[in-house]
Amino acid sequence: MPETDAFEKISNAYYHLTSAEKKVADYVIIHQRGTQYMSISELAESCGVAEATVSRFARRLGYKGFNAFKLAVANATAGRSSGNPLSGEIAPEDSVADMCQKLYAANVDAMEQTLNLVRPEALRAAGDLITGAEKVLCMGQGGSMVIAQEAAHLFSTAFGNCFPVCDSHTQTMLTAQLGERDVILYFSYSGATRDMLEIARLARERRTKIILVTRFPKSPGAALADVILQCGTNESPIQMGSVAARIAMIFVLDMLFSEVCRRDLDACQTRRRQVADALAEKHL
Repeated sequence: MPETDAFEKISNAYYHLTSAEKKVADYVIIHQRGTQYMSISELAESCGVAEATVSRFARRLGYKGFNAFKLAVANATAGRSSGNPLSGEIAPEDSVADMCQKLYAANVDAMEQTLNLVRPEALRAAGDLITGAEKVLCMGQGGSMVIAQEAAHLFSTAFGNCFPVCDSHTQTMLTAQLGERDVILYFSYSGATRDMLEIARLARERRTKIILVTRFPKSPGAALADVILQCGTNESPIQMGSVAARIAMIFVLDMLFSEVCRRDLDACQTRRRQVADALAEKHL
């Protein structure tokens, strides 16, 4: 027997919900496609309820938590419309040229959204932290860790104090040894993973600064960060790890790297030249 979709569950449970939970149900039913792109904080704010109410609503419907509920909404919405798990709304009947054009448009839109969301004062503040840091540890989880590795690689072409930390246990171990002059550059699209929150709480105990690159500036992780750099593009749960979302994060990274380098461009160019000379020996 097929599983009851999210909207049927809401309909079946509606008259057993509390008044606050009904606000969530009403909003989700009216904004079916939009809900799948929202964080728990955004949905709670839009409904005028507490985040705990949204979590309780999801569990009352039989889901383990908000993310499981959001995935169910995305699956139900995709089943009722032309939505699919591919970025750019790619359709099977599209030509290769049409597919490429749609992906190009989606990626350009991700950068345009990011450009409109990133605040200059936040970029300057993040640049101040990195410029004055003894160590910068670049972290993330899953696909975001790939971007964190790219960040460490990019900064290492001009600075010698940036390191990627991939394993979650190692992230915890190293964070526990950081100090006030160290910085964590964390990449998390949702800003709401358990590992990210554990690192952020530990960093605050150590008085270590956190720069968070995320889509959701009102996420639980953002509440613990010192500087928030917001990236653009919406990503549904069935589009996890979309290229457009990664491009948005890389665009933020490129802006941050440029902000740090331009503060002492001559020194930056000298160090990059030294790195280039050293790497030249590794090429045929």
